Amino acid sequence: MQIGHYTLRNNLALAPMAGVTDRPFRQLCKRLGAGMAASEMVSCNAQLWGSDKTRRRIDHDGEPEPRIVQIAGADPGLMARAARYNVDRGAQIIDINMGCPAKKVCSVMAGSALLRDEVLVAHILEAVVNAVDVPVTLKIRTGWNTDQRNGMTVARIAESAGIQALAVHGRTRACGYTGEAEHDTTAAIKATVNIPVIANGDIRTPRQAKAVLDYTGADGLMIGRGAQGRPWIFGMIEQYLTTGTLLPEPTYSTIRDLMLEHLNDLYEFYGEHKGVLIARKHISWYSKSRPGDAEYRRRVNQAPSAKLQLQMTRDYFDHLAVNNLGIAA
Repeated sequence: MQIGHYTLRNNLALAPMAGVTDRPFRQLCKRLGAGMAASEMVSCNAQLWGSDKTRRRIDHDGEPEPRIVQIAGADPGLMARAARYNVDRGAQIIDINMGCPAKKVCSVMAGSALLRDEVLVAHILEAVVNAVDVPVTLKIRTGWNTDQRNGMTVARIAESAGIQALAVHGRTRACGYTGEAEHDTTAAIKATVNIPVIANGDIRTPRQAKAVLDYTGADGLMIGRGAQGRPWIFGMIEQYLTTGTLLPEPTYSTIRDLMLEHLNDLYEFYGEHKGVLIARKHISWYSKSRPGDAEYRRRVNQAPSAKLQLQMTRDYFDHLAVNNLGIAA
């Protein structure tokens, strides 16, 4: 898939997720098959740019190209300034968030709340596109609610403004993450615009990935929650789309090694104390629905050090592997 002058290794993207898609997770997903991965959402509020949180969110040191930063806000001028700020610091693609359903984001008319104001959408997109000389992409939902499903109109506005790729989550803001994603709107958008369209929502298996691509005619797929605790999903989908064959699920030993690598990267990125705390959610995702998972999480969440967290993780997955407890799915 092509975005601007960047040719991606495939048409699979990791969805930007606040508190999840930090540099360690992006690098891991890219190594395991994701063609692109955007940063966590960065506010257009300049007062926040000096914070440790924002500095980490825009840290792409050693990350494979293209380096993508997602920005959020409701003021065209501030959004343009945020785009320039991030491009000056190495961003190679700017992604605009008009899809986040979180109340604290929508309450300030950012994220998916912007879909209620198509005039403002146009002003923001035009301001950002004109502010930078790198590709600008956009992520949206299908609308504010089922009575205001205006994704097709927003897609036309985006194409007219110079947006170079559009990701569509198949839910309205009112849906949050409940119910099943619908891809009818994405298919209609793909039939309407000429820019690359990326389908997002409820893609958790290679077969689902192919079904969504076939149904929507989309140029690519974006995977969010389906990659939590399963960063290898990108490689499995890539294999299936390319060859039609399904790769086996990774062994417990493979999962153990990936987890240990991921945890060590988190400790290095955040420092041991914060890294141990942040690692807990990833540990929960990696171990979910596996034998003895609840007891393992209870114990590992009490571990006060990286050393103990690593040892508990190693012991848990070694136990699963040695005793052949279920499948590593």
